Amino acid sequence: MKSLIGDLLLQRLAAARGAASTAAPTNRLLYDCLRGAILDGTLPAATRLPPSRDLARELALSRNTVVFAYDQLLAEGYVRSRVGSGTFVAEVFPDAYTNVAPRASAARAPRAGQAPSAVAMPPLSQRARGLLGRISAASVQWGAFMPGVPDVTAFPHRRFAQILAQHARRGSPSLRSYATAGGHPALQRSLANYLRQARSVNGEAGQILITEGIHQAIDLVTRLLADPGDAAWVEDPGYWGTRSILGVNGIDVRAMPVDIEGLQIPENTPDDPKLRLAFVTPSHQYPLGSVMSLTRRLALLEAARRRRLWVVEDDYDSEFRFAGQPIPSLQGLVDDAPVIYVGTFSKTLYPGLRTAYMVLPPALADTFRSAQMELYRGGHLLEQAALADFMDSGQYAAHIRRMRILYGARRARLIALVEERLGPGWIHPFDSNAGLHLVLSLPAGVSDVDITAEAGRAGVLVRPLSRYYAAPDAPAGLLLGFASVPETAMAAPLDILARCIERAVNRP
Repeated sequence: MKSLIGDLLLQRLAAARGAASTAAPTNRLLYDCLRGAILDGTLPAATRLPPSRDLARELALSRNTVVFAYDQLLAEGYVRSRVGSGTFVAEVFPDAYTNVAPRASAARAPRAGQAPSAVAMPPLSQRARGLLGRISAASVQWGAFMPGVPDVTAFPHRRFAQILAQHARRGSPSLRSYATAGGHPALQRSLANYLRQARSVNGEAGQILITEGIHQAIDLVTRLLADPGDAAWVEDPGYWGTRSILGVNGIDVRAMPVDIEGLQIPENTPDDPKLRLAFVTPSHQYPLGSVMSLTRRLALLEAARRRRLWVVEDDYDSEFRFAGQPIPSLQGLVDDAPVIYVGTFSKTLYPGLRTAYMVLPPALADTFRSAQMELYRGGHLLEQAALADFMDSGQYAAHIRRMRILYGARRARLIALVEERLGPGWIHPFDSNAGLHLVLSLPAGVSDVDITAEAGRAGVLVRPLSRYYAAPDAPAGLLLGFASVPETAMAAPLDILARCIERAVNRP
């Protein structure tokens, strides 16, 4: 004769096995059923459970299955065991203050007439609500014409994997531990040499901090050099990631307009004691493409010294200039410039590497290394060691040269298609023949957000220019990335996009 507990568990096991999404072994299902009955009060505190042998016979299961469930419940505190007395439901168990057990929900049906109870969750922070209200990161990061994405298929993955495997075989155990010096010393040295030659950056290896992408670099700068309530200049339009990180850290974002010479520096304005930082992309303004003039660069450095603020130079894709020589860095323009230089391998190699770097003034280097280790516990030393070898062997520079030729041809092809399909005059006037995307200007009154959505439904990925501005009445335009799209694959998606633009322009 079956006990009441045996009948209860037979019913719950049958329900659990009938659930379409259930693929758990029987011992886990039995555990879930018992746990669910304890949580919803069907098995109240101090209830004595049947001996494992008896329950196994009632349920037609092996005794080991029941023992597993009992032992797991005992380990998690749902039951207690008395030697010689048996197993009892505990008076207090881990989920005593919850109304619903997540893993037990499939095995437990509500009692007749019982409505599911709602659990009151603590609210999100004000910072979280503000961040979620301005989400800009795209959910798809590959395809025509996703901006900001390099051709990751053209990277010499096999060769890099060989270098990485060599370090994995012969490297010391420390390569698999936390980073303690702001990154692998070999990569810091390689970067110092490369940046000095290629970007005219002044800095030694000890001034370089390797970070998990540009966002971590910006977050670290913001946390260490500004307090909540302080202010920062950002370009308008500008990179949404910078604005999001500043905002979530409580920084007052001051959007400064951009023209053909770069960020416009306010004149004849009183010094603001709250102003701490200025974020700029002087070599290739993001997203419009202008190059900051020498006059404007010197004025920015003078304003930074006078106002006692740090300039953060985001040099995100300066390697890809398709006419003339690369633009020298702002950081190396004058001695002791109040500039923190930030760069990344996301555009030159591939974004999934998640490796960026900062060149810090000597006075900040030790502070930033200590803070990074305390806040983020950096790692990936194996990859950094391999990357240092990749650079020192000349393969990094060779890869950039190959990609510059490849991207230059793709850029020229996309411009030709735009002019052939839409006519002249669509490329934004600030374009400077560089980078990995084009900006199309749209007529006033046309919604770039609507065009983006319509093109996305047809499988074409672009980004609306208006979303890069702080003001709601921003100019309309579209960002088209060409780096990851072969020349032979551009015409079809461009034709789809052109039809979306024409419908929007001709819409009454």
